[in-house]
Amino acid sequence: MKQIDKISHLVTTLYFAIALVIFLLFDNIKGILKIEELTPTLVVNFLLIGLLLFLISWGISTMAKNNLEAELSKKETEKNELKAKLYDFEQGIKLKNIEKKLDSIEEEREASVLRKRQNFK
Repeated sequence: MKQIDKISHLVTTLYFAIALVIFLLFDNIKGILKIEELTPTLVVNFLLIGLLLFLISWGISTMAKNNLEAELSKKETEKNELKAKLYDFEQGIKLKNIEKKLDSIEEEREASVLRKRQNFK
């Protein structure tokens, strides 16, 4: 899509550059083009064709931009999902560590408490 966009801009630019050269050098090249005089109809036709090329180029660039924005939004959504998974994974590890600490604290309490003396007979 990028290549088509670049090509359409190039074609539009070349068309207007060639039209400018033709209008500026019309007196010298009228025999080559087989046009005797420059009429308003001819100028309007040149401009309408140029307008059409410009609108096509603009439409293609808009489609390319929308395509890139859609890809970007998909990648941002995927990035946010991965961040959420990573956060959940980190929280799971922290919860396991907290549970282990609680278990070890309970074991230490049980070990540090003096047990009742048992009388053996």
